[in-house]
Amino acid sequence: MRRLWLICLALVASVAPLHAQDRMNVVASFSILGDIVRNVGGDRVNVTALVGPDGDVHVYTPAPADAEKVANAKLLIINGLGLEGWLPRLLQASGSKAPIITATKGIALLKLGSDADPHAWQSVANAKIYVANIRDAVVAADPADAEFFRANAKAYLAKLDALEREVREAIAKIPQDRRKVISTHDAFGYFAAAYGVEFIAPEGVSTESEPSARDIAGIITQIKTSKIPAVFLENISDPRLIQRIAAETGAKIGGTLYSDSLTGEKGDAPTYIDMVRHNIKTLTSALAG
Repeated sequence: MRRLWLICLALVASVAPLHAQDRMNVVASFSILGDIVRNVGGDRVNVTALVGPDGDVHVYTPAPADAEKVANAKLLIINGLGLEGWLPRLLQASGSKAPIITATKGIALLKLGSDADPHAWQSVANAKIYVANIRDAVVAADPADAEFFRANAKAYLAKLDALEREVREAIAKIPQDRRKVISTHDAFGYFAAAYGVEFIAPEGVSTESEPSARDIAGIITQIKTSKIPAVFLENISDPRLIQRIAAETGAKIGGTLYSDSLTGEKGDAPTYIDMVRHNIKTLTSALAG
């Protein structure tokens, strides 16, 4: 009987998922990237996001523990385009020699003045480029699991194709003259370019920017003259500015958009796909009229 029990135990161990210590350590710079990596890597990777749920990657300050995470990583996956301004200091502190993968490689860059717009994930088509870059990176780092990673990426890309159709069908229901949005900072330029919705923001591409009184006054005037129907909060930003603009213009607050961060598991946007679905539902509910 004891021998049979030992045989059963060995069989269970042979088919059980890889233990965390046997998985490839991958560090992603922030929560959205971390979710995409998890979808591609599955149970063959151990993913750590430096900037976690509801964190603001623009103003993040790495902790000493982050240097250890980066030092132990086999891959470091970043967004690039100036998003992670704190990264060079962290790399120096960690002494890491891990390959650094820029997930936005190959994406058509948008610019706001002299600044690159780093928020490329706001277009689902761009998210598919992220997936391809991440797939190629994990395949190169762990060739033995290449087919597993490729199959995961293919399945996830199919979900993103369906998501892209959902977004376009939802936008089509919003009258053309109501496709105007006020948000806190310029995080939705790629969304605007891809789906034909105009976004106006008092802050720049980074939440570090401070809008001037003149900027705010200009936006208030624009809301009134253009009859912009709704303004939107962001999960990573102080709501008081948007609340003030809404109070002074009579525009309604249409809800909260998720721009640079996912939520925890119990929030509205625990995954990238959940985030896009939440945003499009929030926009159409406020703008469709």
